[in-house]
Amino acid sequence: MNERATFGAELRRRRRAAGLSLTELADRTHYSKGYLSKVETGLATPNPALATLCEAELDVAGALTSLLPNEPVRRRTRPDVRPSGLPPATAAFTGRTEELQAIRAALEADGGVCVVSGMGGVGKTELASRCAHRLESGFADGCLFIDLRGYGPGDPTAGTAAVHDRLLRVLGVPAERIPGDPDDRAALYRSRLRGRSVLLVLDNAVSAAQVRPLLPAEPKCRVLITSRSRLSALDDAGHVSLDMLPLPAAVELFTTLTGVPAGIAVTRVVQRCARLPLAIRIAAARLRAHRAWDVSELERRLEDESARLAELDDGERTLVAAFQLSVRQLSSAESRLFGLLTVHPGSDVDIHAASALSALSLRETDHLLERLHEAHLLTQPESDRYGFHDLLRAFATEFVLTDPEDEIMAFQRLTAYAVRNTAEADKRLTPHRFVPEIEFDSGTPEPVRLDDSEMAMAWFRAEWPGLVALCRAAGERGEHARCWQLAFFLRDFFFVAKLWDAWLDTHRWARASAEAIGDTWALATTTANLGVALVDRGDLDEASACYGEALALYRRIGDGHGESTALAHSGWADHYRGKHTEALRDLRQARAFYVRDGNRRNAAITGRGIALALTALGQADEAASVATETLSVFDELGLDLDAAMALNCVGWAWFHARRHDLAASAYRAAADRAESCGSPYETARAYVGLGNVAAAEGSTALAAEFWDRADEIHPDLDQVMVGEARARRA
Repeated sequence: MNERATFGAELRRRRRAAGLSLTELADRTHYSKGYLSKVETGLATPNPALATLCEAELDVAGALTSLLPNEPVRRRTRPDVRPSGLPPATAAFTGRTEELQAIRAALEADGGVCVVSGMGGVGKTELASRCAHRLESGFADGCLFIDLRGYGPGDPTAGTAAVHDRLLRVLGVPAERIPGDPDDRAALYRSRLRGRSVLLVLDNAVSAAQVRPLLPAEPKCRVLITSRSRLSALDDAGHVSLDMLPLPAAVELFTTLTGVPAGIAVTRVVQRCARLPLAIRIAAARLRAHRAWDVSELERRLEDESARLAELDDGERTLVAAFQLSVRQLSSAESRLFGLLTVHPGSDVDIHAASALSALSLRETDHLLERLHEAHLLTQPESDRYGFHDLLRAFATEFVLTDPEDEIMAFQRLTAYAVRNTAEADKRLTPHRFVPEIEFDSGTPEPVRLDDSEMAMAWFRAEWPGLVALCRAAGERGEHARCWQLAFFLRDFFFVAKLWDAWLDTHRWARASAEAIGDTWALATTTANLGVALVDRGDLDEASACYGEALALYRRIGDGHGESTALAHSGWADHYRGKHTEALRDLRQARAFYVRDGNRRNAAITGRGIALALTALGQADEAASVATETLSVFDELGLDLDAAMALNCVGWAWFHARRHDLAASAYRAAADRAESCGSPYETARAYVGLGNVAAAEGSTALAAEFWDRADEIHPDLDQVMVGEARARRA
């Protein structure tokens, strides 16, 4: 039995002992099933890489390597050169199983070309090299590896003739036979590959134009390309885009490189490296170089975002240098937008916000964003949104955003646009709300088209995290008017969505900004709206303090409308803390002002509070009548959420009057209205009310069904704020 048969027979024996099929071993080693079958039967020559992988998968260290043949058996009889210029595969390699499978599938497809793209430092070359090592034995004429240096200085496409020269020499063409004419070189290159089976690895390609002349016409050849650009113009290629490592793989890479066991500190290190392989390798190298450090010291050094890029430098590799190679390829317009996008404090932006930052048209902005995404400098979490990788944001802020005046103007344009659009969305959400006069420069972009409240809610849901971050940044940058204006126009959305933390944060920042510029009306209004958030969350004492402060401020400037609003808010708070008589007094006083002032919306909202106070005072019939009157106003004004809240008040009043049929009817109508306008809170309240009615009538199973449905929609309704929740627990 010869050595190949011995290797193959032993591989087959070990594989079967491990309970693995050929298909399973092929999936684990990323060699084809057909090739492994030939190795086991002695029809194909094994190689050291295969032996190492199989030993690792079968846990039989050394059992196969010793059986490798001393001299590889050539499958070709002619004396052609069989090159193998692959760089050594790194031992520390984790994750990427799905990507390896995708590359292999693309190379086995008819086109036989695969582009592996990703941002600098994501591990494209390591992945391509590892894949090529595993596939190399399947190519009779070997593997060619060429670093195209596409991200160096100069025109990358100008060196195609030189690349052809290098390839031809490797393919065994004597120097004196290599033509001087570039077209002749390209023709000879294609000719030399005719009939051959070669794996061609083209590393660091910058464009499709650079790659096309290097693609062989021979169908038995396969081409694996790496690039920081997506090379979307290579239509017939398969495309594999590399993202950050999954957290478990990132932790494994760090522990493999350092020998430090996994733990909380290691997890934090790789998270601060943003799970970028190059950053993790640099961090690991720094830890190895400093024996006095432990992983906690490395974590501490990486904690400061402003210094993180400087820390990720091991003397030979730096993230800054890696990122600069990518930015070097950008046009001035692309580079400017790349820097200005960091001015937005949110995690991502849409094209409208990017247009406001750049002061360019939507069409121009869209084109630039596409180019930055093509270059893997921006992510695209959704079809109409773009974001930054954390380390790239830090790099762009420090090294690309270099014009302070342009930065200031961009932030002013952005906040003006944000206020304008938020005001438009708020108007669709609450069309009859009183709003102050806000001035915008002529250059402020027009708001996004929002036709109705549903579109406004969708816009708010997509934008609110960025708007909250922008509100804070506006206060920090001294754009105080924009800070309180953003908070003002976010309030009603926060009320509907019950985003109490964001509501409280924005209004506290807004109060500080209003104080900073001495705007008493803005301070009073923001303070009153902060009180609404506190009441809605159940912090009644702090809310009452806010209302008292707002009331005093409104009286100081003689604002009767504001004074009545603060009084009404105070009445709501008194009702929730059990002071129903005082609440009824203040609510009626406020409602009288709104009626005189012709403010039907506020009068109806205050009437809803009066109905709740009357119910608590045992006057349920009158309460139901008052709440029903407000319903007609809300319907006339097209305020569906307010109508749903009014119907819940009607149901609550009739429940207390023991008119269970009327209560159930009102709660069913409330549930329908609340669901249609997207309020889980009021929907859940209605279902709790229906459960209470069923329980009062002795239908315990039906009550449980309603309550379970309420819990699915919005669990844990506050018993202080929601009477139905108190009745359920009674």
